[in-house]
Amino acid sequence: AARLSAVRGKTARKSSRDVARRAIQVDTSADAAQAGSADPLMLRAIRGEDVERPPIWMMRQAGRYMKIYQDLCKKHPTFRERSETVDLAVEISLQPWDAFKPDGVILFSDILTPLSGMNIPFDIVKGTGPIIMNPVRSMEDVKAITPLEPEESMPFVGESLGLLRKAVGNDAAVLGFVGAPFTLASYIVEGGTSSHYKVIKKMAFDEPEIYHALLESITDSVITYVKYQADSGAQVVQIFDSWASEFSPADFDKYCLPYLTRIVREVKQTHPDLPLILYSSGSGGFLERLASTGADVISLDGTVDMADARARLGADQAVQGNMDPVHLFAKKEFIVDKVHDTIKKAGNKKHVMNLGHGVMQGTPEENVATFFQTVRDYRY
Repeated sequence: AARLSAVRGKTARKSSRDVARRAIQVDTSADAAQAGSADPLMLRAIRGEDVERPPIWMMRQAGRYMKIYQDLCKKHPTFRERSETVDLAVEISLQPWDAFKPDGVILFSDILTPLSGMNIPFDIVKGTGPIIMNPVRSMEDVKAITPLEPEESMPFVGESLGLLRKAVGNDAAVLGFVGAPFTLASYIVEGGTSSHYKVIKKMAFDEPEIYHALLESITDSVITYVKYQADSGAQVVQIFDSWASEFSPADFDKYCLPYLTRIVREVKQTHPDLPLILYSSGSGGFLERLASTGADVISLDGTVDMADARARLGADQAVQGNMDPVHLFAKKEFIVDKVHDTIKKAGNKKHVMNLGHGVMQGTPEENVATFFQTVRDYRY
């Protein structure tokens, strides 16, 4: 309780919610005790230092598979309220920390959150998903997009990250995340979710000047947003290019890769020690291309075997992943076997344990607990 008071005493505002109390009071475990005041396990593993086990966290770690989150949603029914209200975002981000002690605590947010600050109105509707009010289809539409100034348009992100850092200390790394330019553009141009991305891809093929102007504008804001998150408390930032594999490899090289490379290059110019994780769903055929961006960690989905990925990328490239999320619906013994198999194939250096995609709604929480505990108990 005294530590909580210290955390809150350093902030400018007071809250009616004790969003950090449980996370600070819980036992920090033998791993944290051994680490002492050292950097969080995830940072040390990514750098290639000797560690006793791989760090672990899950994509979509905070959210809908947890009953405590479902109960909170009854009181706060809209996603944007939950993700754009500091106390709620911090509380939700810490729910899995309380329950499972991950080595990474990721901010509860959405890749589309910065769009409002870019003059792109949107909403996230339950049962429908993202809706872009005015899809971008012309050069005039592109010119109407404004540069992101996160301190002005989304200060709740920075404040939430700062509170998370104070809550978990060095017991876990705090993660921020951003959408990659093409993935953001796919929503902005399509007007929401899409099955085949025909509108955005046709723009790239037939109106390349509009497409590239749009991607350049988005890239500017993504770079700003990554740096803002790092300056606010994020110790690692994951870049989600979820839909980039919708392109053929040759088209990926032309329409996605230059913007990803630019993000990594320009962020590293000012934040050379900030680890960047790059994730793209369905990217088994793109691994070498993803690694060419210079990202510190390549997050693997389930389309590639961990051993094959290691052979293709080399031991010096840190990797993340990559158990099938559906594995967590299986029996405990099956989950344990899959965890051990993945870690053994990844080796004892530069591996962050994760799923190959976000944890699924309906995943039994006791199975998630088994997943985390099995990794925490593992020793190289």
